[in-house]
Amino acid sequence: MPLSKGKSREAVSKNIKTGIKQGKSQKQAVAIALNEARKSGAKIPKKSRK
Repeated sequence: MPLSKGKSREAVSKNIKTGIKQGKSQKQAVAIALNEARKSGAKIPKKSRK
């Protein structure tokens, strides 16, 4: 199932649920969903590694 395009909270939530259904871990599903939102123009800063 393809991920939905968009930067709204609903689109990100739907993409997370889709990722978990596909068997991805929760952290990986969140990362993929936020990356998709960034591609759609959302101003979500990347988490810095320390």
